[in-house]
Amino acid sequence: MHKINNLFIISLNKMKRIITLSICLISIQLLSQTKLKKPKNKIDTIQKLDEVIINSNLIFGNKYVASNRTGSAYYISPKELKKFSFTDINRALRTVPGVNTYEEDGFGLRPNISLRGTSPERSSKITMMEDGVLIAPAPYSASSAYYFPTIARMEAVEVLKGSSQIQYGPFTTGGAINMISNQIPESFGGRIRSSYGSFNSSQFHAIIGDNINNFGYSLEYLNYGSDGFKKLSNDINTGFDKNDMVLKFKVNLFPQAAVKQSLDIKLQYSDEESNETYLGLTDNDFKTNPFKRYDGSAKDLMKNIHRQVVLTHTIDFTKNFRITTNAYHNYFKRNWYKADYITFNGDKQSIGKVFGNQDNFNNHLSFARGEINSDGDDFMNVRANNRVYNSKGIQTKFDYHWYNNDVFHDIEIGLRYHYDDEDRFQWIDDYSINNGVLSLSNAGIPGTNANRISSANAFAASTTYRLKYKGWTFTPGIRYENISLQRENFGGNDPSRTGDNLSTRENNVEVFIPGVGTNYKFNNNFSIFGGIHKGFSPPSNQAGQKPEESINYELGSRFGVGKLRGETVLFFNDYSNLLGSDLAATGGTGSLDQFNAGEVDVNGLELLLNYDFSGQESTIKIPFTLGYTFTNTEFKNSFGSDEDLWGEVTSGDELPYLSKHQFNIGISLEHQKYELNFNGRFNGKFRTQAGVGSIPQDELVNSNFVIDFSGKYFITKNFSATANIINLSDNIYAASRVPAGLRPGHPFGAYVGFEFKF
Repeated sequence: MHKINNLFIISLNKMKRIITLSICLISIQLLSQTKLKKPKNKIDTIQKLDEVIINSNLIFGNKYVASNRTGSAYYISPKELKKFSFTDINRALRTVPGVNTYEEDGFGLRPNISLRGTSPERSSKITMMEDGVLIAPAPYSASSAYYFPTIARMEAVEVLKGSSQIQYGPFTTGGAINMISNQIPESFGGRIRSSYGSFNSSQFHAIIGDNINNFGYSLEYLNYGSDGFKKLSNDINTGFDKNDMVLKFKVNLFPQAAVKQSLDIKLQYSDEESNETYLGLTDNDFKTNPFKRYDGSAKDLMKNIHRQVVLTHTIDFTKNFRITTNAYHNYFKRNWYKADYITFNGDKQSIGKVFGNQDNFNNHLSFARGEINSDGDDFMNVRANNRVYNSKGIQTKFDYHWYNNDVFHDIEIGLRYHYDDEDRFQWIDDYSINNGVLSLSNAGIPGTNANRISSANAFAASTTYRLKYKGWTFTPGIRYENISLQRENFGGNDPSRTGDNLSTRENNVEVFIPGVGTNYKFNNNFSIFGGIHKGFSPPSNQAGQKPEESINYELGSRFGVGKLRGETVLFFNDYSNLLGSDLAATGGTGSLDQFNAGEVDVNGLELLLNYDFSGQESTIKIPFTLGYTFTNTEFKNSFGSDEDLWGEVTSGDELPYLSKHQFNIGISLEHQKYELNFNGRFNGKFRTQAGVGSIPQDELVNSNFVIDFSGKYFITKNFSATANIINLSDNIYAASRVPAGLRPGHPFGAYVGFEFKF
């Protein structure tokens, strides 16, 4: 208790210093404002650009604005996304320094994304948005991203790190990702894109839209799928099929009025069937046949649907004052029917425990492979992870900016009321195996495995003030979160939910999250920026569980020399209370209960370089990009994590699942008749249990280097032929060891297609 009190006092003192610094900066800014002289008809070009209010669903909206923020930010433009026609978000994000991912299924259906050393499991520690609206199935009560927006239908992606991300909570430690869906066009037009290739993989994407007088619309449909590159002994499909549809309307209300108003309606629907499993391979089996699937996983199937409704009202009182209000509802229903336990000779063990102690469970593994027939009570226990999620709320953003002499001011105030819930109603079916074929032996009763509802009510408010004077930009801000988390557990003996065995628990959190960032631009080719802010992640509904907190620092520079452009950033996240979660996706039980990992330091370096090798008069452009991320982590406490998720942790150990080194190289050849694009990604090795020094073989995911290629030939102005190759060198590599066993990355795959615009 004494140590906890000390940690609290230290954190409180740090908070006081930050708030004091913010107040001092604002005071200095206001004082300097009063001494400014009236400009002589001269306004800085960069400041003038700030008068344009970009689409209110965007964080920054283009590369120029991103590169002039007081914090680290990256904008993946429509041109960059179209180069490779991405369907895998992991491949789209690998150009961004500070992003750490590990694959699970090879297609990016359920990514694991970390920003600046946050825990990557199921992307549960970052703020994820689509068009400025929280998009995780239940961002507060169950943040694991079992649904992720389809990158193939996105127009752009914004990645925000550093101090100014406090506007986009609830997760403020690592950063925020905002995915921008295709916008309604200014005039009639559309496009059709289609491709086909290896593993019977296909993609079809069509969008059409128009803007007539005061009414606009767009209609979009996407289908993509594959037979999969993993193999079961009976050749059952191991792939997936996914449909995604979006309908948008926009109406300019009262077009003759002085005050402009508009109403946007967005309707989205998607469904997915993917034959994905949590069951991986042992090291020896991976060496023999990395693309094998055990017969015990033959029944594994994820089925889900996602629906979204967003109403957006925008009112422009003047060109400098806008209020944007979003009312939203996301509904996600899924049932991941998958092997979860193995029972052999009456000994029932989770697949995570079996793979974590392979020497002790050789018979269980042989049974899962289909090498041993069922005898009596030998079963593959397949759990129906049946869940329904709701996420809904209303949010309003006030944006007002103005000039006072040659000083630019911008105040943004955001308010959000949000509710979400996760309803678990699960059961387990028992299957026998004979000659590699699964047969249902005992059908479970729905609700007898997990039967509970977790929910959250949250009110959030944020205020950010931006001041620009000459080369200086200051951005102090503060966020407030008030969260009430509840759980109603009806228990496995009450599938009818009569409430006879109902147990409840509740956790309430109230927190202020300050931050301040600054940027100084020496000239158009050199600037420095830095910031400090409080990191926060909501706790679980365990009574008394404290939230994850940290103090985060960054210092960076943007520079240009000739045709070279770059950005380098040093970051340091000082956790006072890192939280780990019991996720089935990382070999746990899936209870979502959290445990305290205490103090942790995460620091690193991000580097981004862009260069154009082409000459001024050349008809061919040769852009080149290099990104590098170094991430160093260290536990400052010793403890044993629940269910051994991180193993026995000793002070000085490194966090698991994070590569220390990663870099990305991209080069293109762009001509008016064709373009060729190459991209190479190096992911450094990482450990799956906390430790230091050399990584034991059974806790190691080795490094890999994967090259992708895309090409396009413009047959006419509006029609082009396309080609893509994933993993050009056919590098066979292990992508992860979780949830249970080694999993392969995507092997060599070639795809051809066309794109037609009208």
